[in-house]
Amino acid sequence: MFEDFRKQVDDSSFPEEQQPEAPAPKTKLQDTVYLFGMSPVQRFVLASMLLVITVLLGVLFLLVTSKIVPPSMF
Repeated sequence: MFEDFRKQVDDSSFPEEQQPEAPAPKTKLQDTVYLFGMSPVQRFVLASMLLVITVLLGVLFLLVTSKIVPPSMF
């Protein structure tokens, strides 16, 4: 009885186990870390624009609340 089972296992048509493929070598583009899909230069430009907008809004707020007064020209 056990001999029949061994023959069935030997004759079975199970697919052969495949070796996992080696990962592809990384290229220089894959080594670069992209935050939000942007390159470092794009992130710098965005951060600079946000800084300028924040400063301008702060100055406008101070002008509106009369905490600072622009110098008079006359």
